[in-house]
Amino acid sequence: MAHTLIVMRHAKSSWGTSDPDHRRPLNKRGVADAEAAGGILAGYRIDLLLSSTATRTRETWQRAEAGGAAAVEVEFTDALYGAWADSVLDLLREVDEGVGTVMVLGHEPTMSELVGLLAEPSELADEASAGYPTAALSVLEVDGPWADLVAGGATMVRFEVPRG
Repeated sequence: MAHTLIVMRHAKSSWGTSDPDHRRPLNKRGVADAEAAGGILAGYRIDLLLSSTATRTRETWQRAEAGGAAAVEVEFTDALYGAWADSVLDLLREVDEGVGTVMVLGHEPTMSELVGLLAEPSELADEASAGYPTAALSVLEVDGPWADLVAGGATMVRFEVPRG
C-alpha cells in the first residue's frame, strides 16, 4: 500500500515572552503563516497527525485547521519535542498499516533531518535540506508498509513555505 507523509515545522513563535521554550506561543506572522499552511493542507486527507506537545505546535495546528486543514485523528506526544530524526522514524514505523496519510508537526532541526533521512536524493529534497523555515512543509510518498520505512525510502513530491 502506498502512503503519504507530510512533515511540517511549526509556524513562527514569539520570543517576546518569559514563558519557557515549551510554552512559547505563535507570533502574529506565525498565526498568518499557519493559516496559509492550512489552505495547502486542505488538499490532503490526513488520517493521523502526530504533533509535539509544545504550545507553538498546538497553535500551528489550530490555525491550520482555521485555514482548512483537517485530520481524522490528532495525537499530541512529548516524543516529538526535542526528538532526533531516528526516533521519529521509529514512531512512524509503529503507525497502523491502514493509515494512509500521516502528518508530523514538530521542530527544527528534527523536521529537516527527518526529510533528509527519508527522501531519496532529488532537487526538491536538496531545496528542503538547504533551509527549513518556520511553517515549511514537505510531502513525501512512501511505497510499502510503514513498518518497513527506511532511510531513503520515500520520494519527495512537494516542498512549500506558506506565508500568510
